[in-house]
Amino acid sequence: MPLLARHPEARIIRVQLRQNLVLKHLNAGQWRQLEPLLDIVDYSKGEALEHQGDLAMEQYFIIEGILKRVVSNAQGKEMILRFAAESDIETSYAAWRLKTPIPYSIRTVTRVRAAKLSMQQWVSFLERHAAIKSEFEFAIMKLMSEVMAHTITLHLLDAPGRVQRFMRKHTELADRLPKKELACYLNLSPETLSRLKRRGKI
Repeated sequence: MPLLARHPEARIIRVQLRQNLVLKHLNAGQWRQLEPLLDIVDYSKGEALEHQGDLAMEQYFIIEGILKRVVSNAQGKEMILRFAAESDIETSYAAWRLKTPIPYSIRTVTRVRAAKLSMQQWVSFLERHAAIKSEFEFAIMKLMSEVMAHTITLHLLDAPGRVQRFMRKHTELADRLPKKELACYLNLSPETLSRLKRRGKI
């Protein structure tokens, strides 16, 4: 888990990180402050970055691959709340601010490379840079709004409608997600998803 500055691919990783929806707003001085805090981590497919109920939390900036946010009940039934891919973030910022355990897990869908730092370090950085904090919190609000819209969609749209909405809003992920993961996200069986595809509903 090398720091960014010591990573053998540091040059290209810096370019990739500067395309991140939050980090692209950093100026040169802010970047010099943040870079020494960033660890670059490669995760295997199916690996957990955060567990539901954790108190130790970290901030993630996705460089390559796809993550999912998952909530599960005591019986082990799971619901995927969102996917996040390159240039996106994953975070437990709201739980950190509320001083509560993280209410979901964060896991890899594919192999993932991410830059991360502790939530304490990230919050401390944000407190020194009001404009970046504002951009980050706006991104969090959009993220939570998308999760809420998805949850409502599961109740209001039929199966073809759910699939069509996903294809319209997340075209870039459609061919990259395993069928099982996409079916779970849409609250469908993999068989139903395949049937809709054969019928040209996708």
